[in-house]
Amino acid sequence: MGGLIVLGSVLIPTLLWGDLKNMYVLLIIFVTTGLGIVGFLDDYLKVVKKKPKGLIGWYKIVGQVTVGLVLGAALYFSPELKLIGANTITTVPFFKNLNFDFVFMYIPVVVFIIVATSNAVNLTDGLDGLAIGTVGIVALTLAVISYISGNIEFSRYLNIIYLRGNGELVIYCAALVGAALGFLWFNSYPAQVFMGDTGSLALGGAIGAITIMIKKELILPILGGIFFMETVSVIIQRFYFKYTKKKYGEGRRVFRMAPLHHHFEMLGVPEPKIVMRFYIVAVMLMIVSLATFKVR
Repeated sequence: MGGLIVLGSVLIPTLLWGDLKNMYVLLIIFVTTGLGIVGFLDDYLKVVKKKPKGLIGWYKIVGQVTVGLVLGAALYFSPELKLIGANTITTVPFFKNLNFDFVFMYIPVVVFIIVATSNAVNLTDGLDGLAIGTVGIVALTLAVISYISGNIEFSRYLNIIYLRGNGELVIYCAALVGAALGFLWFNSYPAQVFMGDTGSLALGGAIGAITIMIKKELILPILGGIFFMETVSVIIQRFYFKYTKKKYGEGRRVFRMAPLHHHFEMLGVPEPKIVMRFYIVAVMLMIVSLATFKVR
């Protein structure tokens, strides 16, 4: 439940310095708070009520889907985005004059991204400092992209969609970077405090929401590559185990343990080394993500 510390460190500065009349600021506060409540209920049931499974899985999904639906509907029906014809479009990485239009599938895509990113960060939160450090790296990248998207000169120069008011998201992203650094001080190996689902679900959903609001959804597999790999490793492990159990009568594994960080842990790699190497990969993916705006 240490995630309450992170969420407080993000939301309070945003409320103090953000423009509370700005649509993007209001939406990111809503997403963070909404998913934070879902995560808090799960942690509360585990820690206080001593229920090992916490909140029932489907209840979590319902909460995540609800948040996604509100975000998707708000952007889809936004008069300001409709005026510039940017309600349902997104930028395609590495391609200059190419935007992809989700059309009527926009809201379902938003829901999928919110559910996927919030759960992906939750899966990554398995080693001391791994999730929060990676979130901080991603948030720093999103701060740069948000500033560019909200600046008419930079967005024109880089030939990306100009979104008026988008620059206000920089305040949230900067607060998230600061919160990540502060939390990492106590969450690094050996951890003294853990953020639990309260933090991981909220921060994962916030990352997804920001990419949606800055129209860079398709960059998520690159920028959030660590979260992406962790999630894919779990999916591969589950499907292969079920497939081999049905075919051979016993389940077999691709990885020694999933998510991916546990596979390396089972191979005997020290926990701090795994975390540091994942940070290095995250920074490299950050550089590649920013390079997509110029290499077009």
